[in-house]
Amino acid sequence: MKTLLVVYHSATGGTRQMAKAAADAAAADVTVRLLRAQDAGADDMLTADGYIFATPENLAALAGVMKDFFDRVYYAVLDRLNGRPCATLICAGSDGENAARQIARIATGWRLRVIAPPLIVCTHAQTPEAILAPKTIGANDLRRCEELGATMAAGLAAGIF
Repeated sequence: MKTLLVVYHSATGGTRQMAKAAADAAAADVTVRLLRAQDAGADDMLTADGYIFATPENLAALAGVMKDFFDRVYYAVLDRLNGRPCATLICAGSDGENAARQIARIATGWRLRVIAPPLIVCTHAQTPEAILAPKTIGANDLRRCEELGATMAAGLAAGIF
């Protein structure tokens, strides 16, 4: 059975909800490993057949904990993941585009196969209080995350990705 690795960071719960929705939907067709970024390493990347990276956008950039994950594993897996599929989930207060660009550049360097545009959920959190508050992702956005997870799993299981 194929393995999907979902690596995420979440400070306020929004990204965790998105990652879990994708992971739960994928679990019907593949083995899923849902790991916090601080707990994931190069061996986790090497033993997976596909990836979903889930991050909040902080200060118009990839969250620092996710950046740390990529920094720790990047060179250890370089040229060893070529062609494997990936997708991205981003929980953002505004547009999420810069975090998406950063992950896209990492995926390009690893020569991963991006199977869908980044799925960005905008919480519209713009004040310090709203930014730091626990997040609840709406049912429609969680369904979008589930669809992405199910699509990744179906493609892995069928050998399309």
